Amino acid sequence: MIRITKKKKEITICGHSGYEKMGKDIVCASVSSIVTTTINALIRLDPECIFYESKEGYVHFLLKKEGKMEILLMENMMSLLKELESNYKKYIKINEEV
Repeated sequence: MIRITKKKKEITICGHSGYEKMGKDIVCASVSSIVTTTINALIRLDPECIFYESKEGYVHFLLKKEGKMEILLMENMMSLLKELESNYKKYIKINEEV
């Protein structure tokens, strides 16, 4: 299962969905696409606005600046991930901490 934890400015994503074998897993591919696209957009917007680290089955990032566009990109990412979670409840779990 992919576990996503969102704190105020920080997101951690870890695990593999187990939906299908690696290389054919549409849930993992979707999460990777959504997150990578968001990180790349944030970096293009302002390379100093984000700190991130990534390795196999793990991504952690911290939003260092909270401008209007940064917040919009993060909200969009979370919206897409929640939609994915609603369709694949057995394979992805989101925990938002206040």
